[in-house]
Amino acid sequence: MPVPSSPVPDILIGDVVRTRKPHPCGGDEWTVLRTGADIRIRCNTCGRLVMLSREDFLRCRKAVVKRGG
Repeated sequence: MPVPSSPVPDILIGDVVRTRKPHPCGGDEWTVLRTGADIRIRCNTCGRLVMLSREDFLRCRKAVVKRGG
């Protein structure tokens, strides 16, 4: 029997997420650029690119500010 998938994926390209801790530049909102085993995000304040494992990303994510897609 197939496992039902959730109607909304947990991470979409273009999502704007707020993190638990702010970036050293002071920004706490990031845009998701790549999904998969690793997640690439860009700081919306300074433009810094960071790649995190999916596990680390889900731990540091606080809320989805705006849905991408």
